[in-house]
Amino acid sequence: MQDAHEVVVLRYGHRPGRDDRMTTHVGLTARALGADRVIFPDNAGQSAETVRDITDRFGGPFGVELREDQRSVVRSWDGPIAHLTMYGEPVQSVEEDVRGAHADGPLLVVVGGEKVPWELYEHATFNVGVTNQPHSEVAGLAVFLDRLFAGAELDREWADAKQVVVPQAEGKQVVDPTDAPGAGTVKDPQTDE
Repeated sequence: MQDAHEVVVLRYGHRPGRDDRMTTHVGLTARALGADRVIFPDNAGQSAETVRDITDRFGGPFGVELREDQRSVVRSWDGPIAHLTMYGEPVQSVEEDVRGAHADGPLLVVVGGEKVPWELYEHATFNVGVTNQPHSEVAGLAVFLDRLFAGAELDREWADAKQVVVPQAEGKQVVDPTDAPGAGTVKDPQTDE
């Protein structure tokens, strides 16, 4: 999140037509749950457009990049790398170590979209598994980011939003930020009131 070292999510691999929705959801989840930017393969332009549109409408900051060579991103990363894989160490066993490594510098979180090369397992600082069972990479990313930020990402403020969701028990309400309940009120940082 914006007040600490950067967290970047790398979507490793993308099969057009087959992975479009999943790749988009990796980006949306990264944005919503505290990452600072996402890097997509260069053939995932539609996913990048969708995530940029959501950031424009619902606020940021959040960066979206398209990169041709995913391996070079991993090889040149200057900081710890967390590779999310069902074969990794349980997230609950390594979350403190990952959090500590992130406190010292930027963190790259790699989410595979197809078979990833063995080199990635070897190059990663942490190979992290969420449940060690087959499931969606989007679910794994969500759990990982929530563990990394210890829930703080759920209270994040969004700058320059053109739309905000008004939380409610029933129904759907999306409004202009100036029309949102509490708009224009200033909280006292000492009392949070």
